[in-house]
This record gives sequence, C-alpha cells and structure tokens, in this order.
Amino acid sequence: MTAQGPPPVRIGCYSAFWGDSALAATQLLSMDNPPNYVVADYLAEVTMGILARQKKGKGAGYVKEFVDSVYSPNAKRIAASKTTLITNAGGLDPCAAKAAIEAAAEEIFGKNSPHLPRVAAVFGDDAWGDDVARKEMLRLVGAGEASAFSHILPSLGSSATQTQPVDKEDWPTGKEKTILSVNVYMGVGGILQALKSNATIIVTGRVVDSALVLAPLMHEFNWSSTSYDLLAAGSLAGHIIECGCHATGGNFTDWRDSASSAHGGWSNMGYPIVEVASDGSFIVTKPPKTGGLVSVGTVAEQMIYEVLDPASYLLPDVTLDMTQVTISQIGTDRVLVSGAKGRAPSPYLKTSGVYVDGFKMSGELVIGGADSAEKARHVGEAIIKRVSTVLKKRGMEDFTDYNIECLGSEHTYGPHSKATSSRETVLRTTVVHQNKLALMLFARETPAAATSMAPGITGLGSGGRPSPAPNMRHFSILVPKASFDHLVSVTGTDGILRLEHGRNQESSNSSQKGKAANAVVSAAIGGRKEKMVKVKLIRLCFGRSGDKGDTANIGLICRDPKYYPHLVQTVTADKVKAYMGHLVQGSVERYEMPGVNGLNFVCTRALGGGGLSSLRVDRQGKTYGQMLLQMKVDVPESWSVQTSKL
Repeated sequence: MTAQGPPPVRIGCYSAFWGDSALAATQLLSMDNPPNYVVADYLAEVTMGILARQKKGKGAGYVKEFVDSVYSPNAKRIAASKTTLITNAGGLDPCAAKAAIEAAAEEIFGKNSPHLPRVAAVFGDDAWGDDVARKEMLRLVGAGEASAFSHILPSLGSSATQTQPVDKEDWPTGKEKTILSVNVYMGVGGILQALKSNATIIVTGRVVDSALVLAPLMHEFNWSSTSYDLLAAGSLAGHIIECGCHATGGNFTDWRDSASSAHGGWSNMGYPIVEVASDGSFIVTKPPKTGGLVSVGTVAEQMIYEVLDPASYLLPDVTLDMTQVTISQIGTDRVLVSGAKGRAPSPYLKTSGVYVDGFKMSGELVIGGADSAEKARHVGEAIIKRVSTVLKKRGMEDFTDYNIECLGSEHTYGPHSKATSSRETVLRTTVVHQNKLALMLFARETPAAATSMAPGITGLGSGGRPSPAPNMRHFSILVPKASFDHLVSVTGTDGILRLEHGRNQESSNSSQKGKAANAVVSAAIGGRKEKMVKVKLIRLCFGRSGDKGDTANIGLICRDPKYYPHLVQTVTADKVKAYMGHLVQGSVERYEMPGVNGLNFVCTRALGGGGLSSLRVDRQGKTYGQMLLQMKVDVPESWSVQTSKL
C-alpha cells in the first residue's frame, strides 16, 4: 500500500445473501471507528424469482428485511457515524424500497429532522418489469442482438474446448409467457451518480456484486473509467467481501481453526472489512474481538469462489485478471492483497432471467436399521412406480423428471462413497410435473410407505406432508451495453436522472485463459528420485467450490508454493472429470493462478440444471470442493510426512 496519499477507504460487508445474520450490520455499525461505507448483497437468481412472485402477488418487490431489520434498528447509529449504506436490496423495485426507507426514517426522526437520510434508488436493470421493457428485450432477442452466454469461451485456445461442444445458456424460446423476471447486471454508473448527489443510503436493483464496493472507491479516489488496473483492484476487493464471512473463516477448509478461534469462534463471527489504498492495494480484516479469522487461506479461497476464467472475470466496467494477484499475511487478521490487472470491459452485459416450467416437490422419509440406504433406494423407486401407474390409469402424463437420493450414505459422492452400510438414511425423492394434481398424489403416497414398505421407516424427514412449488429455471444471455441505461432517483430532487451505461472507447471481447506466468517446472521434485506415496489433496491444498447457473467451479490453493508445479502436472482437467464424472455431465476446463499457486476447475452441466431447477440436494455445488479435496494424488514421501497433521 502507498505510504503517502489519501487515507484508505474502509468498506465493510454484512450480508452475503438474503438470509444472512440479522446481527451483522449492527456489528459493523457499532464499531468505535465504523467503516466509511457498509455494503450488503441480497440477490441471487433464486431471490429474483421469489421477489418476482411476491411482486406479482401484490407483495413487496424488494427485500423488506433491509428496512425492518437493518435500517430501522440502526438508524441512529448510521446518522451518528456518517457511514454510507449501499445495497442491492432494491431487488425488482428500488423506488419502493427508497420510499419505505424514507417513511421509516420520518417515523424515527420526525418529518423535518436534520438526521433524515438522503436516499437514492438506482434502477434500469429490470428488462421485464413493464411492457416497454419487455418489447425491447424481445426485439433484441428477435433481431439477433442478444446472444447466448458461454461458461467456457472457445477463443481460449484450449484443445478441450475446441473439440467438444461449448456449453451455453440461451433465451428460453417458447417460454415467454412463464417468464418471471429478466434483469441486466449493471455496473457502477448509477451508484456513482447517487454518491455525487450526496446520497447516504443507496438501494439498487441488479448490479454486479462488486460494483457496490467499486463505486465508492471510484468516487473517493476519483479513479477514471479507463484506469483499468485500479478498477480491477476495486472489483477484486468487492468480490472478496461480497460473500460476508466467506472471507473471515466461514466455509473454510481448515474449519476447526475458525470454529475454535478467539472471541467466540463461529458464534460471534466477524464480518469482513477492506481497507483500500488509492493505488488499489487493500487489506482484508474484521472488527476486533470477533470470532473467525482472516488468513491467506480464507482470503484466497474466497477470491477463487464462483469464478470462471480467472484471467477474464467479465464485469460491466472492467475485465479483471486475478492470475497474478498475491496475498500475504501482514498481521493478526490482516491480509494484504495486490497485483490485480484490468482490461477494457466487453461491450455486452450479462442478463439473467427466471421462468416457470411446471411444478416440483420433494418428499422425505427417515429409514433406520441395517442396509438402510438399500432399503431407501427400493422405497423411492417403488413410490415413483406406484404413482406413475396411477397417473397412467388417469390418462395423465408421467413425471417430467425425478431424482432419488439416499442421504446419509454419502449419496453425492457416488462411486467414492464410504458409507453405503449406513444404518440411518434420509430418503429424499424429488419429482417434477406440469400438473399440481400429480404432485399431490405423490405427496399422499409417500407417507403410505411407512406401513407398506421397508422396516424402520420413522416419519417424514421434513416434518410434514410436502407441498408443490413452481419449478423455476434460470437462463443467461448477453445483451448490448448500449441498450440499457442507469436510472437514478434521489431524495429531494425532481424526476429521474438517466445515464448511459459506459460506452467505452475501447472494448475487449477476447478471453485470456489463465496460464502460469512461469513455465511448469518439469522436475517438480527438484530432480531427486524419491519414493512416491498417495495423499489426499486436502493435505496439500485449500479448496472451495461455487456455482454459475448449471456450471460449478472448484478452486484449489496450494498450502505451500513448492507443491504448485507438481500439482499443475498432476491434477489435470481429465483427472478431475474422471473423479467428478458422476456429477459433471459436461466438460472440465482448468485455469492456472500462479500468483496464489492456485488451480481453478470449471465444470459445465454439473448441477442438474442449476440452483433453481436442480433436483439434487446440492443444487449449487457447495460440497464439490470438499469432495475433490478427498481425491488422492502421488507426491514425494517427504511431503506426506510434512503434512501428516491434516
């Protein structure tokens, strides 16, 4: 970080998703020296679908918990601290969220109080919210101006992607009548304008998560829209804290270090703060006297989370290259991050939507005793066959899809399971049908198995008879950036300000595949002939996995730099595909991140359709990293000894 220049800007994040701890915002705002900005991410694909259904039913199209559980209880702290709040809690109706915040503030402070916040709504991302927006989106699709979204780009020069079909998401032609929402991932423009208008609380619709952090940094340091290395650094800072405690010991491979950490461990987790210098370098930390930990491992794991090509992390304002980023421990719970590089952004914006394709339901039964997993499988198959027979007799179509899982027998591990002889299993059977009546029949027949099928069935695992729910599906496309503008409404100003989405003089369409800057060292063992032994990857690496639609990524970070050249040679895409093949139906592509001695594996068609529509218990690949860490590789015997404590 620079020794001179303006003081660092401190930004904390209290929410990783709609459902994060209600205590988190107060933790950050109650600090003796609270952050300059506090941000919060609430939106995921499933959230947009839920909000769309709420709004259609005359409910709130925004996240009401932000008003009721964050702003109102902390309004006086916010006013006293001068901390600015920026959040995407506006969902599908940022203007309604703005009005609700203003009403809550007047109730707390009084109508003419000097403590009333200046609230801004940033919108323009909703491409399906009214007839005008729908017509424009359909025009883009019909004119061929919108294109499919590829998780692995064929321009990378990889032999694997050249010889295999590229997995893409596209517009759901023929499903337009069932579309719930279509939203464009916007950049920083609207938030920047709100900050220039002196807004103290900013609620947005769908913006990229990292924009919540990049915008205040551009505002404070006056970074230009073409200072791509700085924009990349600010975006990386946002990416690292956008998932809250993921950067401070949550979801961490060495979980015991976090669980048993000082000041209460997991029961008092500290939420992340970045201290960003004007040169783009930043320190990741957390509030004092809170649990969890900030280490090279916790930060590196989060950096690689939900990333496709790490050399081309595509954002509206910059293309981030994180392959040469370095992470170093500079103090207790203080980690320095630097080395992000940026290029001009693409002229397109990612756009995601949700549509309904029938209904789905999951039924659960707890089954005990010897061979419980085998009994569960037979019960599940019998229920499906029984209901299918009735559907046929009634002249109804069979289930569109179904999935039987025997939880407790390491079902998700497939051929790698070591618990097939489990004496306690939860049978989880999920079905999909276009007609709710078929699902209600399934719901009635599931508990009947308790007296007509296997011994040891004891009740419904979920605690009651299941109910049908809309089977929501996700899709992504790319749309021209010029087609969508930022819209901003600020307390005390007339009308709505319209800003064109950044029309960069230059743009980047190319993807630069993450490759090691240094040549792979063929003599990874230093040229010595040494006895090789098999060890699990968890002894050599940290690991984390995440999702992008129906694609999962699994990132590995070497615990010691000396392991990296050997693992580059050993842990190939083909080996990962073979190990994860029971889950990954598409291709596996590997990307190298030499700055942190990391490898990122992108696995397509890996989640059974993705987080919204998947019938699997792990819809988002959250267990995949832990699974791959159990894969064994050959290493020198001395390495096995050195890492034996794991």
